[in-house]
Amino acid sequence: MRVTSLAALGIAALTALTATAATGAAPADDAPAAKPATTASVHGSARIHYAFSPDDDIRFTIDADAAPYSRPLPGLPQGLPTDARGTVSFRHVVAATGQIATAKARVDCLVTGGGTATLTAVVTRSDVGPVGERLGFSVGEGRAGEPDRLGFSWGVANVDPEETDEQGNVTAPKVGTCMAPAPFAPATRGGFTVRHAELPTRPSGMR
Repeated sequence: MRVTSLAALGIAALTALTATAATGAAPADDAPAAKPATTASVHGSARIHYAFSPDDDIRFTIDADAAPYSRPLPGLPQGLPTDARGTVSFRHVVAATGQIATAKARVDCLVTGGGTATLTAVVTRSDVGPVGERLGFSVGEGRAGEPDRLGFSWGVANVDPEETDEQGNVTAPKVGTCMAPAPFAPATRGGFTVRHAELPTRPSGMR
């Protein structure tokens, strides 16, 4: 029940935010937000080490750029400050069999914090999963000589212990926008660049 309440509060806050954007009025207690000097982005390509398939060749390429308030939604006609565009593609070669799986997805959300980012993308082409599924990704730039890291939503156990199917097994909930696990897999070759920008409080160009 608490999770539902918190989610409702978040939607209410976003609805109020976009209403402010539509009228051009600034929040009563805050000065008008300045347009950010840059927009957030994540770019790069890397081979990663996945602990549960240590011998497999797994590579990700990310080209994601923030596009705030560009994707209207029901109840949120201005879209969200985390709206984004771009692509994510990945390739997984199974060492034991030589089987190759590839997929490509369209980015729909991006949020950054310093050298870290989370993003989501909706599958447009895949050898292994359903088209239309939203996937979550996280990126962390390495510090002090450490490698960059990446997380992906299907690489960890994403389950809802309170929801079960007809056989009594726990189910995997859908991935929401910008939802992703921590970047758990280190890059062994290549890397990513995260450009951080604060979330804008109103659509670009609106007064």
